[in-house]
Amino acid sequence: MTSLLGLEYASSDEEVSFNTVDSTTPKVNLAPDVADACTALTYNVPNSGLARPVQGPSLPCSNGGTLKRKMALTGDAEETAISDSTFTTNQRTYESLGYARDPTVYGAFVGDLDKAQAYGGKDIVQTRPSREQSLAFKRRRQKRGDASIVHGEGAYKGPWAKHEASPSEDSSSEDQASEDQDIQPPEDQIFQGEAASREGHVVKYKRKDEQVVVSGKKSAVSKLVSDYKDAPTNNESTIFHGIAQYDYQGRTYMHVPRDLDINLQKEPGTQTNYIPKKLIHSWNTHTGAINAIRFFPNSGHLLLSASADTKVKLYDVYHDRELLRTYSGHTKSVSDTTFSPTGTHLLSGSHDRFMKLWDTETGGCISRFQTPSKALPHVLRFHPSTDTHAFLVGTSDKKIVQFDTRSGEMTQEYDHHLQAVNTITFCDDNRRFITTSDDKSLRAWEYDIPVPIKYIAEPYMYPMIRAAAHPNGKSVAFQSLDNQIVVYASTDRFRQNRKKSFRGHNNAGQAIDVDISPDGQFVVSGDSGGYVCFWDWKTCKMWHKIKADEGPVVRVAWHPQESSKLVTAGLEGTIKYWD
Repeated sequence: MTSLLGLEYASSDEEVSFNTVDSTTPKVNLAPDVADACTALTYNVPNSGLARPVQGPSLPCSNGGTLKRKMALTGDAEETAISDSTFTTNQRTYESLGYARDPTVYGAFVGDLDKAQAYGGKDIVQTRPSREQSLAFKRRRQKRGDASIVHGEGAYKGPWAKHEASPSEDSSSEDQASEDQDIQPPEDQIFQGEAASREGHVVKYKRKDEQVVVSGKKSAVSKLVSDYKDAPTNNESTIFHGIAQYDYQGRTYMHVPRDLDINLQKEPGTQTNYIPKKLIHSWNTHTGAINAIRFFPNSGHLLLSASADTKVKLYDVYHDRELLRTYSGHTKSVSDTTFSPTGTHLLSGSHDRFMKLWDTETGGCISRFQTPSKALPHVLRFHPSTDTHAFLVGTSDKKIVQFDTRSGEMTQEYDHHLQAVNTITFCDDNRRFITTSDDKSLRAWEYDIPVPIKYIAEPYMYPMIRAAAHPNGKSVAFQSLDNQIVVYASTDRFRQNRKKSFRGHNNAGQAIDVDISPDGQFVVSGDSGGYVCFWDWKTCKMWHKIKADEGPVVRVAWHPQESSKLVTAGLEGTIKYWD
């Protein structure tokens, strides 16, 4: 047997020696010597090899799945035994307090170690106040108030309600007040301080061991910035800017001109309208954004504008196209303005919470109006009938208020909307009117009856911020905040015409006007990108687009008598006249 194996054994008391016999079988080294510096792979591992099943004996902590990828783009990914809640708590602690626990070293922190020592190493959950402290803090908060009251006692404060000071804070404030009483100005500086205060200087006295600091003149802060109370509004004034207030026959600018090549006294809408193509004039008299532009009723020979610079201005559309008159009297931005049906009076509403009735010819302020709740007027509309001396105002406190211009008293109140009122449009031979609001609803009313006859509110509706009645009296176009113009019938049903929807412009975030040509052929609207868009009323297709301004074009108005003249205005304060 030993001969077959090629081995020979010696006796037990001798040294054992193995003598191998030469064989043709190759020798294989089962434990080669691998150098420590050799870290490169000599072949590309396929994807199937990286995700192959685990081979060999099973590990006690293995889940029996595939091999986990340890190589990531940010380095070598190693699994650490930490729960999701612990990780989230440490992450929030680091974002709020600037430090967190080191998961690799017990009791250690990373980040701002000074704050960790100041807070005693507590995390964001441990630093949360107790239930008793939270309840005590909530009890000190002022009442939220009534949402139906805008100003005065019990007014709605909502999330802006402040917290009353705690007893400890009161004691600290009293201590501070007593310390302030100890601060007395030096006797030799009292007279200088009074003189400096009269001259508009700022005088600050410190303690006896410190020197007196007297600074130079400081400009007063404007009340438009710092004062939110009702400012005095009885300082109305007017300025005539024209060349001559009367012509050779003693007539003012109220007279409709007859020396033109167009008849301004004909019925509006009898001419055929066309799309304007070029800019023919610009008015740069305002210093703030234009909030409203209105043509003189029927003739359109005068143009009225209201701006955020608290001014209302009147322009001549023909002849020299000059600025005629400025109406001053509001202390804050003028939100809307409109002519009376005859044009002899104009009405303006401002963020100073006052509506003022002006004489168009002389510029004098006839009367002032204010709602009982002192709400902001958003939209103003005269009743179209010439024998009805009344106007409606849509306010910020979800109400439509009706006033009589002769007595100055409130005659009716329509209170069914849930948010601020945006539009008021008369229809059905002026016997009814339609209103829209920020509550994404439409309501129709009988004039002088404070109960809506129609209420429309669908889940897909957006706030409708501007409106324009069609000359045929059967439809009203509304500017919806979902970048489209929708049409509703102004007859008995007040139903939406789903076949008419004008798209292609962008109006999100801007209160952009919409208007319809006098012959009812075209619909025009501004655009937040500086364009003026035109659509065909019948086909609802966009007809033309004009680049009118660099900023948003928010005001558009079609001339009631001209065939292709249009006025646009933007946030820069420039009014442009197109033909």
